[in-house]
Amino acid sequence: MGKNLIQQRRGRGNLLYRAPSHKYKGDVRNPVVSKETIQGTVKEFVHCPGHTAPLAKVQTIEGKGGKSVLMLATEGMAVGQSIAIGDAAPAVSGNTLPVGQIAEGTYIYNIENRPGDGGRFVRSGGTHASVVSHSADMTIVQLPSGKFKTLLSTCRATIGVVAGGGRKDKPFAKAGKRYHAAMAKSWRYPQVRGVAMNPVDHPYGGGAHQHKGKTGSVKHGSPVGRKVGSVSPKREGRLKR
Repeated sequence: MGKNLIQQRRGRGNLLYRAPSHKYKGDVRNPVVSKETIQGTVKEFVHCPGHTAPLAKVQTIEGKGGKSVLMLATEGMAVGQSIAIGDAAPAVSGNTLPVGQIAEGTYIYNIENRPGDGGRFVRSGGTHASVVSHSADMTIVQLPSGKFKTLLSTCRATIGVVAGGGRKDKPFAKAGKRYHAAMAKSWRYPQVRGVAMNPVDHPYGGGAHQHKGKTGSVKHGSPVGRKVGSVSPKREGRLKR
């Protein structure tokens, strides 16, 4: 008798596959501000196992007092550096302002998908996007994948490159190090190919040689034991040139 597929076990949501929330130091997002621009100072840098980039603890100065917020550190940021968050913030490295006010060709990160959501795109260490063009109320940015994304000009982003670049340059060298690195984030390692399994363990398993033996696309209503490959894809086959 075979065992459940990896996606079946992951779907149950047990502790082995659940994100390690206790390893996250706090909510890392662009703070909600009013029409006034918030000034802040970088107090220290924090290592967070749940993120690939170091975090900057920023003490904001607003109204009668301030509060401490966590932000993704910018490459070149230093302790004691002053940053600004808001519509009137100057377009310099480390500041957060609407993408509609950022010049074309500028590197940005932690980009909001909708105004006020705190940042959804380009948050990994060493990554950056770039502003491509502006229109009346929309802005086009190019993501690290090369895809062009059209956003409302009021969506905020931070200027610069996410700190922590070069983390992939050093090889793991040993399988044990990669295993423990994966366990820290509840990733599964090693990942066995479906075609290398037996027929009872995976729909692609078995045969005289390693091949899927069937199409890689399955319909949405397929049983959970068959849902491998492309589930309910919008299109199939090669792109027509």
